Amino acid sequence: MRTERNLTRLDRVFARLDREPERPAHIDVPKMSRHRVVLFAATLAFYLAIVWAVAITSWLVRFDWQVMFFRPYQQWPEIHAFLDYYVVLGQRGPTAVMVAAWLGWRSWRQHTLRPLLTLGASLLLLNITVGAAKLGMGRLGPHYAITIGSNEMGLGGDIFPSGHTANAVVTWGILAYLASTPRARRWLSALSAVTSLGVGLTTVYLGTHWLSDVLLGWAAGLLILLALPWCEPLIARSEAGIFALRDLWRTRPGRTAPAPAPSPVPAPVMSPQAASVDSEMPARGAAVPRPPRSPAHLAPGPHTARSERTPVTPAGSRRPAHPDRPPHPDRPARAAAATARPLTGG
Repeated sequence: MRTERNLTRLDRVFARLDREPERPAHIDVPKMSRHRVVLFAATLAFYLAIVWAVAITSWLVRFDWQVMFFRPYQQWPEIHAFLDYYVVLGQRGPTAVMVAAWLGWRSWRQHTLRPLLTLGASLLLLNITVGAAKLGMGRLGPHYAITIGSNEMGLGGDIFPSGHTANAVVTWGILAYLASTPRARRWLSALSAVTSLGVGLTTVYLGTHWLSDVLLGWAAGLLILLALPWCEPLIARSEAGIFALRDLWRTRPGRTAPAPAPSPVPAPVMSPQAASVDSEMPARGAAVPRPPRSPAHLAPGPHTARSERTPVTPAGSRRPAHPDRPPHPDRPARAAAATARPLTGG
């Protein structure tokens, strides 16, 4: 009896992975709506306000020094080992590799390069804007501060804004930006916000950034995410150009063309002779007489009837009789049976 094996959850996952990937019929591309423009303007104003507050050595700089002297890593040393690993979620190399692997799988499954191109565009904007701000303002970090109470700007540092915080906002926020459903976008937005918030506060705990660095890093990353819809036309043109180059490479001279599809086999045409023979065949279901069997040819030589053969009982033995052992009372002697067998001429 043939039974079918019940598929486990892992079997169903691999069965789905083996399906042929298909390009989605409709890809939801975020537009630069009025709500997004308002958020972008508000975030830009917050960004400029933080820069101005640090530049004029306002209360925000004094608060930075108070937090630095508080030394959170000495107040709660038991979480230091955990936060040393948690801050990796804001490093550009490891996070970019993890997110690029996931988006690359999505690109392959959907036959579209938009996820990878969007990630590349966001990281390019991050490096240009945050890198230019770091080098332009030149602020030193808490471990390298020189004058107590000063803003430490223009001294050749590269700490303002926080690169870890901005990278966490962009790298994990791009997953929410590329989400396919509104529900997934909300959940991923909340998750990326909590992750980037934790990364920023971790850098303050470890003493590698001022608190104002983290605030400016959040604003810098959010500005990039809000500005991505302006880059969508360029991303679409880049994807079309890459696919055009791929098609051109496939049709380059010297490349073997794909084998043509086999032509359909024409239906056989019955000749008049075959039609006449077929008309003489009996109808389907009619009894067809079988030809008589030829007689079986037996091998030449003497042949005795079944009744004339020596019977062999299951209790009998085919071994020769022992000279010291008397014969079995129910079995005739072998010599006597041999002499009693009639001889037929041959």
